[in-house]
Amino acid sequence: MKRILLSCLLSSVVAIPALAALKEGDIAPDFKAPASLNGKEFTFSLKDALKEGPVVVYFYPAAYTGGCNVQARTFAVQYEQFAEAGASIIGVSLDNIARLNDFSADPEYCGGKVPVASDEKGEVAKSYDLEIRDTYNDKPVAAFKNSRGEEIGHSFTDRTTFVVTADGKIAATIGDVSPEENVGKALEVVQRLAAKS
Repeated sequence: MKRILLSCLLSSVVAIPALAALKEGDIAPDFKAPASLNGKEFTFSLKDALKEGPVVVYFYPAAYTGGCNVQARTFAVQYEQFAEAGASIIGVSLDNIARLNDFSADPEYCGGKVPVASDEKGEVAKSYDLEIRDTYNDKPVAAFKNSRGEEIGHSFTDRTTFVVTADGKIAATIGDVSPEENVGKALEVVQRLAAKS
């Protein structure tokens, strides 16, 4: 039953539009957060990352859940294309850093290519005007099981991606699409930015 509810939950997350999220032209809030790349912890700083070029900041509900697994894998497979366009990527969820250490190194998902940041208190998500959701169909999402059979253990945000230009402005806000489309649209934006520069 919980597996069915989790599938419904994850399907609905794709369908929820990010109406309140920051929009194109807005200033992207700077943030620092504990992050992991290939199982190694570091402190991610948006300000520092932007010195190297555009940054794709993608918020996802939870590591080791259906759509989030697909999205992480798609970003990892297309990582080189983002790098060729001069862009870096950071995933952000309310997962704890221990789970993200595993997720970032897992060859089935982030594959040691895509860093993911822990926003356990939801402060980064809130700064991007994303809603923190505690329940689905009046049931606490923290009690749902992930694809490893563990309780998710936290609330979640909508699947929303922001492409942030080197000058700190949002070039695109991408929501209300499938995980694969989310990555594809982000790649289109960074390639368009690269073509302009």
